[in-house]
Order: sequence, then C-alpha cells, then structure tokens
Amino acid sequence: MTKSGISESQNILAIAIMEMGRMKKGQSFSPSEVVKWIYPESWDHFMDDVMEEVMLLDQMGKIEVTQNQIQVSTEAVPVGEVRITCKF
Repeated sequence: MTKSGISESQNILAIAIMEMGRMKKGQSFSPSEVVKWIYPESWDHFMDDVMEEVMLLDQMGKIEVTQNQIQVSTEAVPVGEVRITCKF
C-alpha cells in the first residue's frame, strides 16, 4: 500500500483504464480488455481489482459504466458484463 492507502496495482489499473479510454477515442470497452492488455498471462486474477477501480473512477466522474446500455449505480459493483466509457 502507498501512503494514500491505494495499492500499487490499483494505481496501475486506474492509469490503464484511462489510457485505454484515450486509445479507444470515445468507444466503450470492457474491464477485461484492460487487464488482458496489462496482465496477459494472469488477467483473470485481476478482475476483482479492476472492477473495484472501475467503480472508484465512476464515483469520481472520470468514466461512465453501463450494463446493457444503462448507466449502473455507483453504490455496488455490478454483476455481469459492463462497458466503460471515459469522460474526456
């Protein structure tokens, strides 16, 4: 953990989510795309971490998270596939 209470992997995941959003130029993408990009061999081990970071970024207003094209609540981590769109 860093002094801010955020783990190193969470910082990396936040940066990766925002960078993928930049590369996608407004197109939505899934959280699994992010972890497969940065952890190709063991991506499935990071799905809970990336979803936690996705919800934090959503609460901060940096991204929009949708499920079946409907914005999800920031109160809890959604079950099932979601899409991320970065707000630039």
